[in-house]
Order: sequence, then structure tokens, then C-alpha cells
Amino acid sequence: MTDTAMKPATGLRGRRFVTPVLALLGIALLIAAPFFGIYPVFLMKLLCFALFACAFNLMLGFVGLLSFGHAAFFGMAAYVTGHAVKAWELNTVLGIGAGTAVAGVMGLVFGAIAIRQKGVYFAMITLALAQMVYFFCLQVPFTHGEDGIQGIPRGTVFGLFDLRDTLTMYYFVAAVFLVGIFVIYRTVHSPFGQALKGIRENEARMISLGYPVALLKVLAFTMSAALTGLAGSTKAIVFQTATLTDVNWHMSGEVVLMTLIGGMGTIFGPVVGAGVIIALQNYLATIGSWVTVVMGTIFVICVLTFRRGIVGEILARWPKKG
Repeated sequence: MTDTAMKPATGLRGRRFVTPVLALLGIALLIAAPFFGIYPVFLMKLLCFALFACAFNLMLGFVGLLSFGHAAFFGMAAYVTGHAVKAWELNTVLGIGAGTAVAGVMGLVFGAIAIRQKGVYFAMITLALAQMVYFFCLQVPFTHGEDGIQGIPRGTVFGLFDLRDTLTMYYFVAAVFLVGIFVIYRTVHSPFGQALKGIRENEARMISLGYPVALLKVLAFTMSAALTGLAGSTKAIVFQTATLTDVNWHMSGEVVLMTLIGGMGTIFGPVVGAGVIIALQNYLATIGSWVTVVMGTIFVICVLTFRRGIVGEILARWPKKG
């Protein structure tokens, strides 16, 4: 084997060694974060949106499909979980599972409809479907219209852990986040994930090789929607409310922004992007609607200077040699 052929393998071994180390550091940071003066509710919001962005990135970054309708899954899952826990008195974990399942079924239906189109037409169909969900949530009784579902009880984890305690709630959210990230990581690094990347790079070639491209896209859309629903359901429990804000198209725009700033097509890029956006919203809340202008400016700067996103640029400059 030539030296040229060996170089990528050496770099790959280096990255494989770094990945588990970074994962352990990340878990350690999650465990220790509340003890460094960081407000746990802020951390929980960040983790919920980070999972949302990672789920969205599964479609945009690894399949190459831009959806403007992911807020439908996020918001509907929040409503279903809130209603199941408050009205039906389901256990919190079962309520989150119900919201995730509904989001997954919605993703299956939406994917089967939208996947027939490509590019801007795909994006517009997902936006139209999401707006239908928005007006549905505005009209049906169980969502309580513009008032939303308020006072959702946090409950317990099968009677073992009381989620009314803020620190316990934080570690529960951290566990949900880690499970979601692990599922995404394993999916991306599986044969299914490699097929999705092949579709992103050259769909016509994948079709010629005999891959069921349409089916793979629908499955990816369904998985992305289910994980988005997991994020939305968890957020409803954290903030004990589900409102029209969660299902509004602005929410879809925010998750696109998080993914592009962090770096689409990377595992942890959306996490960084979510951290940037949530931190800006939190610390610039005093300037009111001007926070949108600030975020827009930052987005323009990132697009012009970090075209691959923050994490994407770091990985692009990562030394190839071990």
C-alpha cells in the first residue's frame, strides 16, 4: 500500500481516538454544569433545542433536504405530551413517549407526501403542511387555542425520581439528550447512514445502484420527526406549558439558523449552534425585538466567514495526519 493511501487511514484513526474522549468530556460537563453557577432551566432549554437541531440536521446535513416544517413535530409533540400528562394523568415518561410517537407518525405521513419533490418545492410543501398543523392546533379544543396548555405537571420517572426538583429534572433532560444524540450518532455511522450520505452526494447514482431512495428518505424523515418530537415533549415538561409558539413557522426558522451556524452535516455542530442562539436570546432579552436583528447579523457574518459553520470549519482544519 502506498503512503498516499495510508494517510487518510491514519487521520481516521486519530479522529476515532478523539471522538470517545470528547464524548466523555461532554458527559462530564453535563454532570458538572449546574455546579458552576449556570441556571439549570437555561441548561435544560439549551439541551432541548440542541436535540431539536441535531434531529433537524439528520435531514438537512445528512440527506440534503431542507425542511421548513419541523416546528409541526416539535409543537404537536409538546401538545400531546402536555395533554397526556395533565388530562390523562399518564406518567411523565409515557407522556413523552406518546408525544414522540405522534411526531413520528406525522413524519411518516409528511415524508410520504413531501418526498416526491426536491429542492425549494420540498421546502415549500413541508412549510405548507406545518401551517396546516398550526391552524389545526389553533382550532381544536384540547390545545386550548391561543392560551395553550398551562400548568403541565412534571410528575415522576415511574415513581422513582421526583421531577419537581429542578436538579433532578435537569439530569433527566440530560439523559434524554444523550439518548437522542447516541441514536443519531449510531444512525449516521451505520450502513443506513452511509446510504443517506450517498443520496445527499449523488442521488441518481444511488438509484442506479438499486437503493430504494424514496423509502430511505421517508425513513430518515420519520426518524428526524420522532427525535424532534422527543425534544418538543421534553421541553413541554421542563417549562410546564405548550403553546402556539412551539408550532409556529418561526420555530422552524430558528432550528435552520442553529444548524447552519453550528455546522450542518456534523454530529455536534447543531449543539454548538443551539448554544449560540439560546445564549443570545437569553442574554439579549432586554433589547426586545432587536435580538432578531442581532441574530440575523451574526448569521450573515457566519455565512460569510464560516461557510461550513463553527464546528464544520474546525473539522475542516483538523490535521489529517495522526
